[in-house]
Amino acid sequence: MASSAPVVAVMDADLQHDETILPTMLDRIQHSQTDIVVGSRYCAGGSIGGWDSQRAAMSRFATMLSRTVVTQQLTDPMSGFFMIRRETFQRIVRRLSGEGYKILLDLFASSPEPLSFSEVPYTFRERTAGESKLDSAVVWEYLLLLVDKQFGHIVPARFILFSLVGLSGVGVHFLALAAAFKAFGLDFPIAQTLATLIAMTTNFALNNILTYRDRRLRGMRFLTGLFTFYLVCSIGVIANVGVANFVFERDYTWWLAGGAGALTGTVWNYAASSILTWGQK
Repeated sequence: MASSAPVVAVMDADLQHDETILPTMLDRIQHSQTDIVVGSRYCAGGSIGGWDSQRAAMSRFATMLSRTVVTQQLTDPMSGFFMIRRETFQRIVRRLSGEGYKILLDLFASSPEPLSFSEVPYTFRERTAGESKLDSAVVWEYLLLLVDKQFGHIVPARFILFSLVGLSGVGVHFLALAAAFKAFGLDFPIAQTLATLIAMTTNFALNNILTYRDRRLRGMRFLTGLFTFYLVCSIGVIANVGVANFVFERDYTWWLAGGAGALTGTVWNYAASSILTWGQK
């Protein structure tokens, strides 16, 4: 966004990308109607270099997953080495998810119309500086990008992840309830209260690590965030029960009433915690 150049190149700074093909990429984009020129490890003449079998398999699997959001026959949608017209980028930028670091994939998946592209082969070299950023957090961000591109036009990707974490909390609740009531012999009201607190705590921790990893709370903010999450979820329970009773009393089936209550509680928990728990600066 800061550049005024008509063409912008994106590449890593650790010398794994072959800078000698930049003139070829520029020539392609200047003398054709191509929107993007991609440095590809997988088109004819390209190579992944000295990767071991595990990393090669991971790359192939990630590329396969990318086909769920990019239908064009791009051989290397996971490439971090490409050249793009500034006007093309400006046309897409406000549609980008901004999740993770797979910018090329985001560009192709976010474009309002199919992008014209060309690929230039290169051999992926060994890193000469720095270290790999590939870890579980990067994998999670990649999956979040795919979810957002698939369903983000219907519901926010964060809401889907928040709901999945909430679903896992149901399992935690029943496990904790069984342990407290059956194994430790606590009275049912006490066991139920304890199980509810444990489920809310694990939901908060998982959401803090996964759903809101870019706003992760640490230190004292973790504790204050946990308190506000308890408060939000307590109100969510009231909303859940209230809506469910309202629907049930109008002679709708029990499962529809229960679903309406659960949806209301989930939406409230998501919206309120986004502001009160993870929206604080």
